[in-house]
Amino acid sequence: MSYELIAILMFSTMMLMLLTGQRVFGAIGFVAVVAALLLWGDRGGYDLGFSAAMKLMKWYPLLTLPMFIFMGYVLSESKIADDLYRMFHVWMGGLSGGLAIGTIGLMVLISAMNGLSVAGMAIGATIALPELLKRGYDKRMVTGVIQAGSSLGILVPPSVVLVLYAMIARQPVGQLWLAGVVPGLMMAAMFIAYIAIRCRMNPDLGPALPAAERDVPRAEKLRLLRAGLLPLGIFAAMMVPFVNGWTSLVESSAIGALTAFLAAVLKGRMTRQVFETSVRSTLGITCMFMWIILAALAFGAVFDGLGAVRAIEDLFTERLGLNPWLILILMQLSFILMGTFLDDTAMLVIVAPLYVPLVGALGFDLIWYGVLYTITTQIAYMTPPFGYNLFLMRAMAPPEITLRDIYGSILPFVLVMVVALAIIMTFPQIALWLPETIYNN
Repeated sequence: MSYELIAILMFSTMMLMLLTGQRVFGAIGFVAVVAALLLWGDRGGYDLGFSAAMKLMKWYPLLTLPMFIFMGYVLSESKIADDLYRMFHVWMGGLSGGLAIGTIGLMVLISAMNGLSVAGMAIGATIALPELLKRGYDKRMVTGVIQAGSSLGILVPPSVVLVLYAMIARQPVGQLWLAGVVPGLMMAAMFIAYIAIRCRMNPDLGPALPAAERDVPRAEKLRLLRAGLLPLGIFAAMMVPFVNGWTSLVESSAIGALTAFLAAVLKGRMTRQVFETSVRSTLGITCMFMWIILAALAFGAVFDGLGAVRAIEDLFTERLGLNPWLILILMQLSFILMGTFLDDTAMLVIVAPLYVPLVGALGFDLIWYGVLYTITTQIAYMTPPFGYNLFLMRAMAPPEITLRDIYGSILPFVLVMVVALAIIMTFPQIALWLPETIYNN
């Protein structure tokens, strides 16, 4: 049997196992180890898993993962996110669509707190959605706002998914995070512009709050501003030393986790239940990601040994004669297709052993491609009919919001994200300017 056929058999077996509902790390790791045993015998098969585990344990930047997840859960469980929304409510409620615009701002700050899109979705659905519906906002508009805003969670640092990409692609986490800053803020600005234009054309979609609700004493407004900007202060305390070269990435993540913990203690919100929930959730998510990375490393090692990457590169460039940009676009389209039944992490660990070396061989920058990957997978996450985010939103939304409403709500925001993706593909420096500037200095 040729190595190309073995690679195809491995990939198809893994996809079949995933479709039966097996856990991602279990399906990928099982296929990798069994293939190694059949190809190289007992010694090769056992060494593969052991080698992947040792590589994972020695990867020092992985320590950032539990730190950032803990920071996000502390800020979320201690209800500091509630203060954020109250701040946007008071300061922006007088604009048409002001609360929807404030929700996008909330999602950006939640992303800087947690790095997971699911966290933004949960907070937006539980805090922002009821308030927006109660004040007469169009239900399709607000469900689209929350889903689009939560998509920023895997792009704005500290993105947990970019940590995973960094491990698989062997790229610096710090550069990837910096590469996500400008594209993430650009997408947030595009969402805000869309909301503002739509609500200006049709004020009924997002009515301004009555003056009575906005008539808050200046002292209270300033207090809410200080409380709402606390997460931004925590983010600055963590990132400024790192950007200036005073601390390493791991040290900065520890500063972020400690600062968030102290903020919750000083506000009197660090109860035993909050601490226990934060620690348990951090442990669960960190272990999940470590198992996925371990399985991905083993799977990638088998693919490298088979020469599958070189075979695919030869197929696209030599036999089919495709342009590198066309190959890149086809890869992005395949992400959108896979996003109909897989989440972003699963998509990455399945195709990264193939796509990442191919992207490098085609002459593209892997830092830039990491940004393209995150945007494309979030588009896939929200694309009907089977986008993962659509069903997650349905599970969290009240009964009056139907699946039809959710499908209709997200299409305009998906188009905005496609435009953003096209802009970043056309002008790579949007993503590369900040990491090149910081690291060159």
